[in-house]
Amino acid sequence: MKKFKIHTDKEKLLHEKCKEVTLPLDEEKRETILDMIEYLKLSQDEEYAKEHKIRSGVGLAAPQIGIPERFFAIYLIDKEKTYEYGLVNPKILSSSVKKAYLEGGEGCLSVPEDVQGHVYRYFRITIQGYDAVSQQDVTLKLVGYPAIVFQHEYDHLDGILYYDRIDPKDPFKADPDAVAI
Repeated sequence: MKKFKIHTDKEKLLHEKCKEVTLPLDEEKRETILDMIEYLKLSQDEEYAKEHKIRSGVGLAAPQIGIPERFFAIYLIDKEKTYEYGLVNPKILSSSVKKAYLEGGEGCLSVPEDVQGHVYRYFRITIQGYDAVSQQDVTLKLVGYPAIVFQHEYDHLDGILYYDRIDPKDPFKADPDAVAI
């Protein structure tokens, strides 16, 4: 596994909008994305993560490893379905009116100290991009937890961190119409 230096929220790069990736994807960039997915898989192995001093994650965006370009990797299992994608130049095509949030709060590999509060996101999204894993354009319809994860990584490409979406005056402000996940 390639060990990445994870850049933190104190660095300017994490707060800037990333540039589009030129397609077709070159082999070096594809390998980087596949390495990012492998990093996520291994980070979810408790023993491996502890031994290599890495935090567990389900998503990793290019700016988090020092690349100011529009791509991210996802590896998560939700309700027995595996999501393994390396999306390049993703675009959110549509989103639900209904919102959702993670009851336990969001975390981020680039935020060493967790910031508490509700992060309201769309419950359902349709996202499109080039997938470096399958090496084709994909359109994904995501609901619930996977939708939240993809939106979190997508935000990184626009220089937005999860705590930017927490109400600073009332971090646990309730939205009675939002679904807790």
